[in-house]
Amino acid sequence: MTVKYTKDHEWISVNGDIATVGITDYALHQLGDLVFVEVPEAGRTVSQGDETAVVESVKAASEVYTPVSGEVTEGNSGIADDPATVSGDPKGKGWFFKIKFSDSSEFDGLMNDAEYKAYVASLD
Repeated sequence: MTVKYTKDHEWISVNGDIATVGITDYALHQLGDLVFVEVPEAGRTVSQGDETAVVESVKAASEVYTPVSGEVTEGNSGIADDPATVSGDPKGKGWFFKIKFSDSSEFDGLMNDAEYKAYVASLD
């Protein structure tokens, strides 16, 4: 399974034509303890870069943007009920939404692990 990253600190992993989206450890570190998460409902059509979910912490509120265009197939209601799940398992149970993407070239244009690590290092 391939994982890619955005400059807005979302991760996306693809399995067939369904992608799972969440936020990175770097984003979690910047936000601090999460107190509220809003995820999209299934059936919503989004374009790459659209605000698709919301996360609030004790420090700030932030949007989660969709890395690829397509149709949301599922929002993770578990993290809406318990935002701490994201902090405890951001690439496992802490995912935000799943999307059936419509343009694989958008995925290809995202950063791989090494590129994302270099990008984050340039921010510090």
